[in-house]
Amino acid sequence: MSELSLTNTQVDYLLSPKAIRERAQNIFDFTLAGKGSFIFQEEKFQPTVQYVLKVIEKNYPDKKIPFHSRWGHFRVGGVDRAQELKTKIKDLDPIEQARVQLDLVITSVLLDAGAGAAWSYFEEATQKTFSRSEGLGVASFHMFLSGIMSRDRKSWRADAEGLKNISAEDLKNFFQVSEKNPLLGVEGRVSLLNNLSEALQNKEIFKDGRPGNIIDYVMQKYGKSIPASAILRAVLDGLGVIWPGRLSAQGVNLGDVWLHSKISPGKTFESLVPFHKLSQWMTYSLIEPMLDAGLSVTGVEGLTGLAEYRNGGLILDADLVTLRNPEDAKKAWRPDSDLIIEWRALTVHLLDRIGVEVQRSLGKTAAEFPLAKVLEGGTWWAGRMIAKEKRLNGEPPLQIQSDGTVF
Repeated sequence: MSELSLTNTQVDYLLSPKAIRERAQNIFDFTLAGKGSFIFQEEKFQPTVQYVLKVIEKNYPDKKIPFHSRWGHFRVGGVDRAQELKTKIKDLDPIEQARVQLDLVITSVLLDAGAGAAWSYFEEATQKTFSRSEGLGVASFHMFLSGIMSRDRKSWRADAEGLKNISAEDLKNFFQVSEKNPLLGVEGRVSLLNNLSEALQNKEIFKDGRPGNIIDYVMQKYGKSIPASAILRAVLDGLGVIWPGRLSAQGVNLGDVWLHSKISPGKTFESLVPFHKLSQWMTYSLIEPMLDAGLSVTGVEGLTGLAEYRNGGLILDADLVTLRNPEDAKKAWRPDSDLIIEWRALTVHLLDRIGVEVQRSLGKTAAEFPLAKVLEGGTWWAGRMIAKEKRLNGEPPLQIQSDGTVF
């Protein structure tokens, strides 16, 4: 891990949605100046918005769109597995029910990096096969219900001892991994669960060593009305230590923050570009159990779009941005490369702009229809749909060397 010389104020800034937006704007300006790896095609903006609106109309004609979160993946195939869990735990008090659901969704999100095109999961109960994020969601749901994430190996909970003992063989078993059914980043996923065990030693946030105790932490600080930005900060503070080999400052693991070599020379504050993709995805996913427990969550519109390959794929496949060098599409790129940093930053910036147009077209305010709904209703699914239109296997337009912890 590389330690940077930053002030506490600078660290706080990098862990905020404001920083994600401002640094994404910097990359957009850099691109407009002709200095980056991409070219912005302004004339493709409205066609892209219209494509997203068509996807929203197809997926949610009644416009009753949930937040973009892991819970949608637990409901694929016409089966509401989330409700199945709620039925199992209905006799628990509301906060304990929330803790169980949070235990599930936090561990599931950490297992959600790209699966690769060759992997799928067969669900015995439904006799259905799921792939990609949906498959990962269903597989992680059943892994959680098995009890393997708990210290006694039988409870519907996750705790430090249970997570510490999960092995690569365990993950391969529950995710049906084999030579014929390969899953990208197995070791990286297991490492995140094992590292989560270490993160749970933070007694201020996780009390008795359960991920779900994060609800107790935010309630203690904010009562029953929780700012979404506070949930994100709790996720970043509580789980930052799990990310492997990243940048740090003031003893804080900065997580999904990257150095762009051309924005500013050297390892400077100005050259850092934050995304916090998995942490924001997790924040969106924590909201539903908190609402179920009787809390209110405010300011969700302040969070940003997610810099991942479906939203990023949309802007590339729609030709909203194009590669300056088309040969770059043939190469495999690391998450810390300037090209991938620029792609992700352009994704964040353009999702904001698309979101404004979608809200205007639907007659909604940002508070009524935050980006979490724009993502779920339109851009994420639009990215998947256009990928299938462009490529038979639906893979993203850029090749990513994933370690199972970013994409």
